[in-house]
Amino acid sequence: MKKALLLVSILTISVITTACINSFAVQELNSKAMTFMEQENYPEAIERLKSSIDLDDSIFESHYNLAVAYTKSEDYVNALYSYQKAISLKPDFADSYYSLAVAEENIASDLTAGLLILDDNGNLQKVNSDEAERPDKLPESTSAYVYELLKDAVKNYNEYIAKAVQPSDSDDVQNHISDLELKLNTSLKE
Repeated sequence: MKKALLLVSILTISVITTACINSFAVQELNSKAMTFMEQENYPEAIERLKSSIDLDDSIFESHYNLAVAYTKSEDYVNALYSYQKAISLKPDFADSYYSLAVAEENIASDLTAGLLILDDNGNLQKVNSDEAERPDKLPESTSAYVYELLKDAVKNYNEYIAKAVQPSDSDDVQNHISDLELKLNTSLKE
C-alpha cells in the first residue's frame, strides 16, 4: 500500500513539475516571439510561436499572435487557419473575427491577382511572384471560392461588430461590409 501511495505521489509531482516547466517554456517562447514581432522579424516570431504551440496547443494568445505574425508576413493562408484556431479557443474575442475577415479578403485578392491558385484538390498554393499573372477569367471553382471567402469575410466583420464593446471603427467596418455585399451581389449577376 505504501509503495502504491509513493508511486502515485511521484507521478503526481512529475506531472505538476512537467506542467510548470512547459508553462514557463511557453511564456518564454511567447515573450521572445513578441520581441521578434516588435523588430518586424516575423519568420523568427513564427518559429517561436509554433514551438510554443507544440508545447501547449490550448493557449489562445499563442494562436492569435501566430496568426498576426503570418498576417504581417503576408502569409494569409496560414493566418486564416491560425485565426480559426484562436476563435475556437476564445470565441468572444472580437478582434479575431476582424482579423480573420481581413485574411479572407487578402486570400480572395491574391487568388484574383494570380498570386495563389486553387489546385485540383481544393488546396491553396502560392505561385512564384515572377510567374504570377492576373488571369483574364478565373476558373469557376476559384470564382466560387473567392465568393465564399468574401461571404465569410462579411459574416466575420459582422461578428466583430456584434462582439466588440463599442468599437470606434464601427461605421468604417459597416461601410466596408456594405461595399463587400455590393461586390458579392454584383458577382452573382455576372
